[in-house]
Amino acid sequence: MNSFDILKQVISSRRTTKPAAMNGRRIDDTIIHELLQLADWAPTHALTEPWRFIVYSGASFQQFCRDHADMYQSITPAEKFNQAKYDNMKRIAHTASHLLLVYMKRTANAKIPASEEFAAVAAATEHLLLGAHATGIAAMWSTAGATHHDVMKAYLGLQQEDTVAGLIYLGYCDEISKEGKRNVPLSEKTTWK
Repeated sequence: MNSFDILKQVISSRRTTKPAAMNGRRIDDTIIHELLQLADWAPTHALTEPWRFIVYSGASFQQFCRDHADMYQSITPAEKFNQAKYDNMKRIAHTASHLLLVYMKRTANAKIPASEEFAAVAAATEHLLLGAHATGIAAMWSTAGATHHDVMKAYLGLQQEDTVAGLIYLGYCDEISKEGKRNVPLSEKTTWK
């Protein structure tokens, strides 16, 4: 298989796996480091490299899950609060191995638009997800709970211009991924001139 065929296979077979389907088996930290090295090769306009990662595992992961559930409760009106969601948020660290919180550190005095810096962070995240899949690690990119709320920025000590891109849950899964599908044919999403 040539490099393109390998890349095509990895990209087309990657799937999201919810933490509830993960089996609790721990990922070696050296593998996490290798995934972060892949992410660090994302394209970046003017070499701003705006991606940042906070790695949670073990006790710090469990604490983050409890804190995130409490943040969700604090920002959710009582009539919209979901107790099952709150409880699930607290338990994620029992099935997933690691959580990588990804955010954009806005470049000071940047001439680069924030949208381009965020796109670089998204590209870095995709590199990480593809690397995880290629090594047999299940992953989910989540923006649930308080991820995009100011309470999360305050919790992390981020600046107002910084942006949380998401929570990447990583772990192992015993289930086989489902067949992928696209809802809109590529021909309807492409214009050739």
